Amino acid sequence: MSRSQSSYAHSRFDPISPLCIIALSIIGVFFIFSAQHYQQSNDWIKQIVWICIGFTAYAVVSWLDYKIFLKYSHLLYFLALGLLAMVPFSPWGEDFYGAKRWLYFGIGPTFQPSEVAKLACIVIGASLLTRSEIGKLMESRLALAKMTLAISIPFLFILFQPDLGSALVIPSAVFAQLYASNLTKSFFTTAFAIFAVLVGLVVLDTHNYGDYVSAKAEAKEEQIVERPHYWIPIRDYQRQRMMGFIYPEKVDRRDAGWNREQSIISVGSGGLTGKGYLKGNQAQLGYLPRAVAHNDFIFSVIAEETGFLGSVVVVSLFGLLIGNNIRIATIARDRFGTLLVMGVATLFTIHFFVNIAMTIGLMPITGLPLPFLSHGGTFMVSCCVLQGLAQSVYRFRKEF
Repeated sequence: MSRSQSSYAHSRFDPISPLCIIALSIIGVFFIFSAQHYQQSNDWIKQIVWICIGFTAYAVVSWLDYKIFLKYSHLLYFLALGLLAMVPFSPWGEDFYGAKRWLYFGIGPTFQPSEVAKLACIVIGASLLTRSEIGKLMESRLALAKMTLAISIPFLFILFQPDLGSALVIPSAVFAQLYASNLTKSFFTTAFAIFAVLVGLVVLDTHNYGDYVSAKAEAKEEQIVERPHYWIPIRDYQRQRMMGFIYPEKVDRRDAGWNREQSIISVGSGGLTGKGYLKGNQAQLGYLPRAVAHNDFIFSVIAEETGFLGSVVVVSLFGLLIGNNIRIATIARDRFGTLLVMGVATLFTIHFFVNIAMTIGLMPITGLPLPFLSHGGTFMVSCCVLQGLAQSVYRFRKEF
């Protein structure tokens, strides 16, 4: 890039995304405070600190020419793999509520390597597709083999932490990149068929698990109930979440179905304008569990206290943010920039759609947080870095 081109790139700035990020982050701080109002918690202060760190990361990444990520994509990828491997195989791996997803080095906050892995998979996916010839299925088989290998390793690491929600985000983002690469439609037809079979196996496993739980509850102490064979390697608590969505009548609403039920009540009771700030009964009185109200179920708190109108504001901000990402992807002048931002847009779409859908009962509980609203340090910073990449693509795109 010439000096004049570099100067022009540094003078360009897209205001839409950062304004949406600032608005969502401010809303997030207010409602994290509300969700923990009676706990005397300082998580809202921690969130402000992470927002400041995140915005610094956003500024740095947006200032860099995004092509540097193409040059060092493999380094970032192997760094992410190393961090993921440290979780189960090093003394710094931390276990919370039966899940080992974090690293703790003795000082400072915990760190979640899966967030780095999401970034790395988007970058390595865009890099591999940029460097490969993509066309008909047979012509693209080498590129697809490389993509499958590169994505499956972090996917499996995250899946067995276990963190099913984060694991499923990765292939979704990569599929969007493959679609943007104009890969033949026969690939997506085959992939959709495989996905349909997997969904069928999940439903079958969930049905078998429900029968097993019912039989175990009805059996006498001396009776042994044999566990059924499962096709999908997930934990029982994850099957309970699936069962709460597919077969809610089989779930004890005071146990596995509690969060879902209370979330639906929170959203539904908000009405048009809500109950008012700090006046949402579900979170304030602890019916919506305080361990999750400020992170995975923050939208439930917002919907109860601000109602339909407040929910529309949040949804609109996300729609504007994601729509702007797609706009940037379409005006990018090179393949890497387009694929990079398409991956970012898809990741945010999945987080946004799945989180809100699970709070209103349209999807199983997956534990995916809501970008810029849910409490979480690593997640906040990773979201800012990803949006910084989109800003970098906007600023450093070539003009012809």
